[in-house]
Amino acid sequence: MARRDVVFLLDGSDGTRSSFPAMRDFVERMVERLNVSEKGDHVSVVQYSRDPEAHFYLNTYSRKEDVLDTLRGLMHKGGRPLNTGAALQYVRDNVFTASSGSRLVEGVPQLLILLSGGKSFDNVDTPASSLKELGVLIFAIGSRSSDSRELQKISNEPSYALSVSDFADLPSVQQQLFTNIDTVFVEGTSSTTTTIAEGRRQRRDVVFLLDGSDATRNGFPAMKEFVQRMVEKLEVSENRDQVSVVQYSRDPEAHFYLNTFKTKEKILDSVRGLRHKGGRPLYTGAALQYVIDNVFTASSGSRRVEGVPQILVLLSGGRSFDRVEAAASSLKELGILTFGIGSRGSDSRELQRISYDPNYALSVSDFSELPNVQEQLLASVKAVSIPITPTSQTVTADYVTPRKDIVFLLDGSDGTRNSFPAMRDFVQRVVEQYTIEANRDRVSVVQYSREAEVHFYLNSHTTKEEVLDRVRGLRHKGGRPLYTGAALQYVRDNVFTASSGSRRLEGVPQILILLSGGRSFDSVDAAASSLKELGVLTFGIGSRGSDSRELQRISYDPSYALSVTDFSELPNVQEQLLASVQAVAMPITPASPTLTADDAIPRKDVVFLLDGSDGTRNTFPAMRDFVQRVVELFNIEANRDRVSVVQYSRDAEVNFYLNTYATKGEILNTVRGLRHRGGRPLNTGAALQYVRDSVFTASAGSRKQEGVPQILILLSGGRSGDNIDTPASTLKESGILIFGIGTRNSSREVQRIANDPTYAQSINEFSDLPSVQQQFISSLNNALGQVKPMTPTVAGKTDYHTSLENSTLSSPCKACRRH
Repeated sequence: MARRDVVFLLDGSDGTRSSFPAMRDFVERMVERLNVSEKGDHVSVVQYSRDPEAHFYLNTYSRKEDVLDTLRGLMHKGGRPLNTGAALQYVRDNVFTASSGSRLVEGVPQLLILLSGGKSFDNVDTPASSLKELGVLIFAIGSRSSDSRELQKISNEPSYALSVSDFADLPSVQQQLFTNIDTVFVEGTSSTTTTIAEGRRQRRDVVFLLDGSDATRNGFPAMKEFVQRMVEKLEVSENRDQVSVVQYSRDPEAHFYLNTFKTKEKILDSVRGLRHKGGRPLYTGAALQYVIDNVFTASSGSRRVEGVPQILVLLSGGRSFDRVEAAASSLKELGILTFGIGSRGSDSRELQRISYDPNYALSVSDFSELPNVQEQLLASVKAVSIPITPTSQTVTADYVTPRKDIVFLLDGSDGTRNSFPAMRDFVQRVVEQYTIEANRDRVSVVQYSREAEVHFYLNSHTTKEEVLDRVRGLRHKGGRPLYTGAALQYVRDNVFTASSGSRRLEGVPQILILLSGGRSFDSVDAAASSLKELGVLTFGIGSRGSDSRELQRISYDPSYALSVTDFSELPNVQEQLLASVQAVAMPITPASPTLTADDAIPRKDVVFLLDGSDGTRNTFPAMRDFVQRVVELFNIEANRDRVSVVQYSRDAEVNFYLNTYATKGEILNTVRGLRHRGGRPLNTGAALQYVRDSVFTASAGSRKQEGVPQILILLSGGRSGDNIDTPASTLKESGILIFGIGTRNSSREVQRIANDPTYAQSINEFSDLPSVQQQFISSLNNALGQVKPMTPTVAGKTDYHTSLENSTLSSPCKACRRH
């Protein structure tokens, strides 16, 4: 049965007030023609103006009658300006997700139908590209007030953008829209590639990325002939192999896309006519990103969402002048199989990092020797290019068995030379405790100093004996300085990935065990936060040379950081580590959260961010008193309100997290004991980024994923020495409500940071805080009155932008009178 996930995104701004009934009728007529059922088509409707609002998700209703009933009751949202870009990003992040009912991972086609009556006030390009990268097919319909070019940019193809004079004319394009949908969504295209005859035949999307810089002028004819010979071996046709060629030096240039030519003859003609591009320097990183953004896309002919293997063949004759890691990691995350071929001028280690697997990197002395590796490359391509069948993650009996993916990250710097044998023995003893099999526990070992090096991946070995043999043979790496931050980022990008054997997407617990003997020479915060966001449970073990606070910041929870005087004492903490891993590594079931009776109780996660710089030394007691008075108004319990306090100047420092205390008494005692931090300059931007990455996280007690409102209260007494706009925007995009109180030196900046200028209060100095307390509490209550988790009928999702009357502070006026 053909299945589709269809999301309607409706412009509900002031400009569509009179035509909204026509838009609603159009959606009704479209739904009437869909096969809405649990195993058929699923539908979601989102309305937007300044902010988006989901009326229901893809998994809210499984009967057509329920969908139609809700549609008939839709009310126009109103508001301005029209932020189409933000709305597109919202549906990508909140609607086309498994928790909201999207069946993307099962290969079900994802369809977005946008009705927009005006030009967007924000940028649409990035979110539109992001949706296309996800494999969402976008159709847009505009009226006379819309920007037709903008709608064409948003749509997957310009022909998918339709236009009417007025939305009352929507019936005139309805049939055309359905024809377009049926054309691109032939039955079984995405969801069942192996169940129809065509799907059983080998298909590949192959992109050649050729170094056309000044350094390859003499070798370019040989590169061109190599591509010709490779193409000759492929089965080029519309439903078989597709080919694209891109050349690059400083900038990349696509000669033709995957959907440009349908016959081998036309491709060969075009390849024969290729001219060397020339130019310098060589930016391989930018070229890799270019093929991700512009070539491996549905609009350029990529059939990735249909499960067709995606192959990139890179021919590079020199070392890149830009970084390649981020783009190479993105290619791997997308499942693109990259093969790198270099010459004597290339950096072989760089090519190995770019390639999907180090074994996929080949080398020749000169490109005239390419015929020598042609057969090897073809064999590799054919070996890996089995059709990928996107299937749902069916929970079988085997999945009930506890499974873990465990990565050991070992400090191999000069400082651990003497203690490395003890570290190696510790890994052996821990591995002995696990059941190593392909469908049970998997292990990887990485060693690092200045750079990280993988000894073996999660999918390298499937027996305990093989793993133990490799561990016994480990040699100390050596080198300095110690870059723990880079190593953490490396395991995130290169080891905790599907291509390296990670089963994170199947809900298998991901565990990182770090043994570090010294303080890192680079920053660890961003990488550690990134691992936590990914759901990786990090345990840190340090020795006397380590920085215990650094290890606590790296660990998923400060209690997961252990310490020994010397690594020879590792056996003393082995049982504690194993018990901790066992306690947290329960199988994670990717399921939508169930709303219980407890979820009906108003709850808030509130973080106070206090300016502790030199400029607030005299007024800090007044700030501290203000926090006390506000906390007095909260209902502090583990399942009600939670509070965190962060102080900052040059750097940010957490006084306590959202999950540190569960009673009001503990919080008030700690707040009374707060000491002024001091320091300069005042980096408010860095502090905002810090609370986003390190405090508003599940490991720090944030219940954002449960739909609990997230509130940041900023008290800033001076102008920031760094940029505030990007981190403030990031917080807002994460759904965090920012309130601010500034003094005469900072009030305009605080208004920019706050979600709305009305959320910002201004005073001469912080000793005047009592004069605005009641006004501040009122603003907070008014905002919370519009920030409610969805009712239980909206399965599996929450929305911070719908009405909630009860999430207010408890009896603020009475409380104020008591004080």
